[in-house]
Amino acid sequence: MLEKEFFVQFILLSPHVPPMELMRAMKDDAAQSGVIAWDCKYNEEVMLVPYALFLTGDNPMQAEECSHAGLSCNYFCRTCDIGGTKEYKESEAGYNSVFMSGNLRTPEKTSQEIQQQFQMAFKSGTTTKIQNSVLLTGVQDTASCSILNALVELGKKLRKRTVGCQSLPENEVEATLRKEFEELLKGEWLDDTINPLLGMDSLDIHMDTPTEILHTILLGVVKYFWGQTAFLLEKAKFFQIFQYQLESIDKDGLNAPCLNADYICHYKGSLIGKHFKSLAQVMPFIIHDLIPPTVLNAWTVIGELVVLVWHTRFTDTEAYLATLSRTIEDFLNITAQCTPSILITKPKFHFLVHLLAYIRCFGPAIVFSTERYESFNHVFQLSCIYSN
Repeated sequence: MLEKEFFVQFILLSPHVPPMELMRAMKDDAAQSGVIAWDCKYNEEVMLVPYALFLTGDNPMQAEECSHAGLSCNYFCRTCDIGGTKEYKESEAGYNSVFMSGNLRTPEKTSQEIQQQFQMAFKSGTTTKIQNSVLLTGVQDTASCSILNALVELGKKLRKRTVGCQSLPENEVEATLRKEFEELLKGEWLDDTINPLLGMDSLDIHMDTPTEILHTILLGVVKYFWGQTAFLLEKAKFFQIFQYQLESIDKDGLNAPCLNADYICHYKGSLIGKHFKSLAQVMPFIIHDLIPPTVLNAWTVIGELVVLVWHTRFTDTEAYLATLSRTIEDFLNITAQCTPSILITKPKFHFLVHLLAYIRCFGPAIVFSTERYESFNHVFQLSCIYSN
């Protein structure tokens, strides 16, 4: 039922307003002031006070909502503090840490890190200090970055030496920067300027941005293995055989409407979620005699993982989570055998570790999947008459 467009309420979209500004409006106007509506049953006005249960989205969007620097930084996880330098992640301790959860991040600590970065902006050597802070913590707030960047650039100009003129004393520079900072805040407090989700009631933004299965599994780990498998097949001159076997496989009884072999093989680098969901169900039967056993084992476990994750309901939560936990562990171990380096270069493999906690908290993973929101693409396409 949740997949139907009727159950998704589209509110707003803007190509000009940043996402965090939209979130601030949601927090200030809806969550705090409430929404006045009309109750048609009792014929009276009512006030609706919405509370955020969780925030879905792809991984870059969820990282921005958590004031996190994203998947490319050293500490790549928005949920925990796992990560480190390239040398550390390649060490035995660093590599093993990818298979488990680290210390969980908290909104309070993230807010403190952002405030410390603003304090650094008043000192000399600001750019390097802030960059090091982001590298060491993974914290970067897009909601207040314009103010922070303005202070950094102003500090550079004030400290710049010119021919025949001495640079300003450090205390004068700091006083000027603090005055500019107050003007940029426009009478507000810093807490009112940074990410509004960090201080939102009933919301722990680091624990309420669940691992999204469309972008993390289908367009993440499954896509990675598809790319590796296609490379191995082409290298061994078996890709044409793969296409024949994919075309001839019996599709009766399969919930796989997107197995057009010609399309999949011709556009193998541009497939979308529905193609990967279909391929995950049939790959072991097609490639069993074409690729190395380790890659075949990986596809077998991928098939089990996709079936488990797309459960719509389960009666025994702990038994289900125990099975899912073993499957994720098997998948990560097989991945380490196939391509060891991908576990430290592609954070989406680590995100699977946190999936269990989110399912225990919110229910089946399909509940917080973004696939249902993709249906609105059709609405936008109908209105974009000058676009393909």
